[in-house]
Amino acid sequence: MAFRTIPLRQRLRSAGGKLLRRYRLLPGGMPDGLGDDEALREATLDGEVVVYFPDTVDSLYQLRSWYGPLQELHRAQGVTIVCMDSRAAAKIRAEVPLPVVTIALDATLDAIILRSGTKLVLYVNYNPLNTAALRSRSAIHVSLLHGDSDKIVSVSNQVKAYDYSFVAGQAAIDRLERYTSLFDAPSRCIPIGRPARDTDRMPVASRTDDCTTVLYAPTWEGGQASAGYSSLRTHAAAAVRSLAEAGLRVIYRPHPLTGVRVPEFREADQALREQVTAVGGMVSEGRSLQQDFANADLLLCDVSAVANDWLSTGRPLIITRSADRQAQDAATELLGVVPRLTQAKAEQAGQIARDLLENDTLQQERVELTEYYLGDTTPGASLQRFLDACRHLSARRDELWERIQEQEDSARGDRT
Repeated sequence: MAFRTIPLRQRLRSAGGKLLRRYRLLPGGMPDGLGDDEALREATLDGEVVVYFPDTVDSLYQLRSWYGPLQELHRAQGVTIVCMDSRAAAKIRAEVPLPVVTIALDATLDAIILRSGTKLVLYVNYNPLNTAALRSRSAIHVSLLHGDSDKIVSVSNQVKAYDYSFVAGQAAIDRLERYTSLFDAPSRCIPIGRPARDTDRMPVASRTDDCTTVLYAPTWEGGQASAGYSSLRTHAAAAVRSLAEAGLRVIYRPHPLTGVRVPEFREADQALREQVTAVGGMVSEGRSLQQDFANADLLLCDVSAVANDWLSTGRPLIITRSADRQAQDAATELLGVVPRLTQAKAEQAGQIARDLLENDTLQQERVELTEYYLGDTTPGASLQRFLDACRHLSARRDELWERIQEQEDSARGDRT
């Protein structure tokens, strides 16, 4: 009888939604919500840590950058990845040996976090869907993000939603202090470096030639106008042509999200792939960032985390200046030290790169900035800071949750 009280239109809409999810017909970027909720009704999650990832496969690159550190954390405390999209969950299971579940309902998520005694919930982005997990009072919530950069998203007001933020170095704390109001960055941010640099070290194939190489790694078009840093449609063609004319080989590393929001960027990406191949360059497909770094003598990139990570190589770099007047930088020292390539000067990229390679007067300044942005880069130091921070916050959670439970028990006693 209860079923009959639901309006026909609502029943049809619900049934239609289930069919769309079941047959993978949802629009790109929308999680399918095909959860394991029924099977998890009385279950508990393994370990003390949850990584909440409500995104679709398009954004998996953000989680992949943490696979190595998360596996080490799993050995120490136990980690379960919780998804909202079954397609993303299946992909993650195939890529990394960590427990993965899909949860569609907020009630299921809230109950299982409480029932499992989860101590930490980690997040690799600021997806608005993160609020489903943020409701939980019994865990400490930590923003990891997926790289440190001078993009405006690095100082998003959304940082305030999380109990703590793990950041790479002092530069991130200073950036938040400078560009964010009513947020105590020194007390809410914990610098851990870039732990994936320790876990993702791998034998790098030796270079097969002595050709001087430029790695061009533009960012994507961004989720909003203020984040329009990409040089792909404005600088790329002229810059690559100039680099080739200067006798420099180009490795083009496309951003995984290129064209997901603006189709013209997908078209520009395809055109650049053809251009790079035509001048004897290479399009980086399925290669690690470390491999591309090892094979390059100079980096040309947009405002992005790639620029900060490159500092550890000690080699020169050029950062583009966005042609979009709406784009906003959350600038720190790096943007004032390195050369900036405007759209008007893109056709001079080859000469600018040659000058830097032959007379790198900025090397010492970049070296001095490395620790400021990345912390101690001694092998293993960053990973240890990450593990120590998780262990410390887990202990802190136990203290806080015990106090809350005592207060709740006392309140219940007063009522009886």
